[in-house]
Amino acid sequence: MNLVITILIITSSLALVLATMSFWLPQMKPDAEKLSPYECGFDPLGSARLPFSLRFFLVAILFLLFDLEIALLLPLPWGDQLHNPANTFLWAMAVLILLTMGLVYEWTQGGLEWAE
Repeated sequence: MNLVITILIITSSLALVLATMSFWLPQMKPDAEKLSPYECGFDPLGSARLPFSLRFFLVAILFLLFDLEIALLLPLPWGDQLHNPANTFLWAMAVLILLTMGLVYEWTQGGLEWAE
């Protein structure tokens, strides 16, 4: 019981010290750019209909696709403990082959080229 109380006191005091330091340590020197409503670098007084490249969306979609691939393959190391690990590895290889074929197709079609 004493150990639990000691741990509770230590964690509470540490949280209090860190919260207090976070209010005292940062240097608040706002400049004109920080005080403006748009910190992204765009001119807030210009046109809102600026043209942009759709290739940025392609890169974002490819990133999400391969990020999803990693999420699908994360349980793979535990797949060898199943009754039929060959089935798990077969499905993992099917996912990898499908995504690799899609990437090769996109690459050969020139979808990853920035300049035309």
